[in-house]
Amino acid sequence: MSNPDIIAFCNQKGGVGKTTCALNIAAGLTLFKKKVLVIDFDPQAHLTYSLGLNAHDLKNTIYSVMKGTTPLTDSVMDIKGMKVLPANLDLARLEMEMAAFPKREMILKSRLSAVSDVQYIIIDCPPASGLLTINALVSCQEVFIPLQMEFLALKGMSRLLNLIEEVKKKFNKDGPAYRVIPTRYDARKRLNNAIMDKVRERFGAQVFHAAIRENIAVAEAPSFGQSIFEYAPQSHGAEDYLNLCKEIIRKRPGG
Repeated sequence: MSNPDIIAFCNQKGGVGKTTCALNIAAGLTLFKKKVLVIDFDPQAHLTYSLGLNAHDLKNTIYSVMKGTTPLTDSVMDIKGMKVLPANLDLARLEMEMAAFPKREMILKSRLSAVSDVQYIIIDCPPASGLLTINALVSCQEVFIPLQMEFLALKGMSRLLNLIEEVKKKFNKDGPAYRVIPTRYDARKRLNNAIMDKVRERFGAQVFHAAIRENIAVAEAPSFGQSIFEYAPQSHGAEDYLNLCKEIIRKRPGG
């Protein structure tokens, strides 16, 4: 199997559906028989909880992998057809602890270098620009940015794009590239349509054709520990995420 596509889900604005996107895209890719590793890299552990896990009960997590106290293979769990590297609140200590590490920006990249049995690695980043996010950006080939079709959502984009450019200059001149996922889109709302037009005009081909429509089932599913495909497989949300996964797969050589 060729090297996996590593995709970081980032947005420095909280509450934009970043974790929901990461979870549903990972789950959607498995429906297309793709082998996926999803990593919760956010100390809030929302992705871990959204998979029905109790983060408080976990000992082997991305924190212990980053610290080097447990191998990645011993910490990965098989859940719902995908491999999962969960998180808990211990991860909140890691940024301070990493400050003294040599090549601290490269730790995650080093840990992932041995992963070869999956086609996609999905990393759910924290809504911040600290060492955790930088580690994810150094490791990945692409950054997926969930962007709500609301006026204020565009305001934080420039800071994230500047951070991506900084990482490219310092650590990886070939990447990462970025793609924008339009979320919470309602074609009935004039403002939503105006912002969608502005986003497509500004970012062009870097915007996914598939947009995630406003859908209550998408918001409800994580509280039941389920992806949208389990919770409401006939919903607009499930349809939209499947279309998004098809776009992602088409881009990968060999599908």
